Amino acid sequence: MAQSLTAPAGDPPARRLHIDQRYYAPILVSLILLVGQISFRFLTSPMGTVLGILASIGMEILLSLLFTRKMPNVASAYVSGISVGILVQSTAVWPYMLCSAIAILSKYLIRVENRHIWNPSNLGIVTLLLLAPRYVSTLGAQAGNSFFAMIVIWTVGSIIIYRLKRFHICFTYVIFFLMYAAMRAAILGHYVSHESFAQEAAPLSGPMYQLFVFFMITDPKTTVNSWRGQVLVAFLVATAENLMRIYGTLASPPDGTLGNIVATHAPYFALTLMGPAANLIEIAQKRKARKTQAAAAA
Repeated sequence: MAQSLTAPAGDPPARRLHIDQRYYAPILVSLILLVGQISFRFLTSPMGTVLGILASIGMEILLSLLFTRKMPNVASAYVSGISVGILVQSTAVWPYMLCSAIAILSKYLIRVENRHIWNPSNLGIVTLLLLAPRYVSTLGAQAGNSFFAMIVIWTVGSIIIYRLKRFHICFTYVIFFLMYAAMRAAILGHYVSHESFAQEAAPLSGPMYQLFVFFMITDPKTTVNSWRGQVLVAFLVATAENLMRIYGTLASPPDGTLGNIVATHAPYFALTLMGPAANLIEIAQKRKARKTQAAAAA
């Protein structure tokens, strides 16, 4: 008698590897740290990075117990802490801890209708840049670019972001960043050449923009809900950043002035302005819709 090639009816189905979506971001940000550090040695203070992560997780646990009386899942705090640890550049360790603390505090203290409207780590970085510019800078293109590292991170990051259904945000931002890079090459260099375009587009291949694109502008809790709104905000962030960069080059504001700080760290300030504005508009629209429905029901 021929043997059946099918599994017996009583056998359990084959198990597929399943990873909770909450851990996609921690996996990706850890990959960026690992590949970036091996390739570029970009961490100014490894101890500061470790302390920033611990401060972020510790603040998350403390504030969650204080406000909700529940033990939180610290995946989000880990992402915030490691992002701060990578992006903040300082020879002292206190800026890493302070930035992480500000980031997590903002999640609990700055809320509108139970929503926090700023990306936590982005707000922490911008706050430190404004309050302590002499002691804090951010990771930039000077960290170096590795083609292999870039391909690995962008490939894995794109797959993860696609599975989280937020790839359209990254795609929109990257497309307009490249378009504006060509525009700046023409405006600031008087013509577009391979060299001038490559210089303007180069930051996109570095760890700073990998974190910014995959985590800050796609943060589910601080982005608007509609697909069109998310695409529009990504476009506006890229546009605001482009204007800040052009201003920094044409106006050449003195070092240490507000204009210089904003132009030098343009992506963070662009998101700080556009993200909350979009969230507040969406909240106001929903509030108006609820009032209209209530009036119609009455």
